[in-house]
Formats: sequence, C-alpha cells, structure tokens
Amino acid sequence: MEKITSFTINHLKLLPGVYVSRKDKAKSEVVTTFDIRMTRPNFEPVMNTAEVHTLEHLGATYLRNREDYSDKVLYFGPMGCRTGFYLLLAGDYQSKDIVPLMVDMFTFIRDFEGDVPGAAARDCGNYLDMNLPMAKYLAKRFLDETLLVMDETRLNYPQD
Repeated sequence: MEKITSFTINHLKLLPGVYVSRKDKAKSEVVTTFDIRMTRPNFEPVMNTAEVHTLEHLGATYLRNREDYSDKVLYFGPMGCRTGFYLLLAGDYQSKDIVPLMVDMFTFIRDFEGDVPGAAARDCGNYLDMNLPMAKYLAKRFLDETLLVMDETRLNYPQD
C-alpha cells in the first residue's frame, strides 16, 4: 500500500508553521487543506487533549463567525498526533494567503475570556475535557514564535 502524501513529509525537519497540505477538487471547486502545525513533531511534547479540544472549539467558532470566511470553512479540527490542526477551505489558496486569518484567530484565542463556546453537556460529547488557560498559552506561543515572525521556512514543507 502506498503512503499517503502527509506521511511523506519529513517530520524530523518540520517546523511549526502554516503549510498547504494538499489541494483537492470537489466538482469544479478547489478545496485547500492547510496544516496548522503548532508544535515541532518529535522534538517537543504534543499538546494535551484538553487544550486541543479548547483550541478546536474556539478556532471553529471564530472561523465560522468571520463574515469573509464563514462560507469557505469546510473543517477545522485537530491532527491525531496532537501537534496541530487541519483547516479545509473552499478555494485555491497558498499558505501565505491565510497567515493574517491565523494571526486574527490565534489572537482571538489568546485574548478569549468567558465560557468556551459549546462547552456544555448539551452541545459537546466531552465538554469536561477543556483547558482554557493552556489553550490561551499555546495560542500566544504560536503567535509570538511562529505567526508574527513568519518566513518561507514556515510556509513551505521542508524538502528532503
């Protein structure tokens, strides 16, 4: 069986960043899948499920409430390895196109106060597994160490 494309990326060279993971066609529409890599794979601890869950709730809520992106967001959710998130947008994008959106989203998460949207038994299948302080810390770290100092090494997958 062939490796899927995401398993061909050298994760030993992969830095936190915003990468185009793939582009697919849905009828005549291009769907761009982004790899929002928040931690360096295999070099630092992965994120715990509580903060990943909180980041997911806040990120998805933010994206789906942005007028200019709400009808383009197909999916925002965590990677199984817990080193980042996938964002699927309707449209043909490059990594640099969404950096301002990611800055806005992670600023929203960093500054968020109050109850996490959807963190109630009625709204979520695991509403108790949330950690807002840690999610805010990780959002700030990703902003300061990656998004606000973005360069080409964090926009394009490393070449082997």
